Amino acid sequence: MAAEQNERIKETVQKERKRLLHFIRKRVNNADDAEDILQDVFYQFTQYLRVGTEVDSITGWLFAVTRNRITDWFRKKREDNFSDYQVAREDGQDTLYLSDILPDKAATADAPLLRKVAMEAVTEALDELPEEQRYVFLQHEVEGKSFKEISEATGVSVNTLLSRKRYAILHLRERLAAVYTEFLNA
Repeated sequence: MAAEQNERIKETVQKERKRLLHFIRKRVNNADDAEDILQDVFYQFTQYLRVGTEVDSITGWLFAVTRNRITDWFRKKREDNFSDYQVAREDGQDTLYLSDILPDKAATADAPLLRKVAMEAVTEALDELPEEQRYVFLQHEVEGKSFKEISEATGVSVNTLLSRKRYAILHLRERLAAVYTEFLNA
């Protein structure tokens, strides 16, 4: 009986594979996703036959399952998070994210004060850095520039820039450790 099922599965796959794949690709642009959907359909078909469920019209059943799998695929597609979109500030300074503007629902009443204290501590710690270290840290972390871009703009080697950033991070860690501990205990 298993040999008969295997032969039926093999024949159905050979007969319907091309048509089903064409059907899927008309609706799903990504070829890998189309193959995954097709494999899911054939897996479900195999499971139905193994359990002993009879299907009246195999072709109709396969296309119905394929439509359902495509619908599931569209539902599972990752949506862009609204908070990932950027909004440019009017003064042209930094990029302002919508998450910076919208209130945090989990925030407590003292959250604005804690945020202000944290920003002041970070600003003070950055101001304590030597100019070269502060510049590299801000260009890399805030502006998002690569070390190669910073090197080309300043004429300083990448290794020197890496070293400067390392020293900046060590200083910031040490300087901000107390603030971090206070926040944990708040």
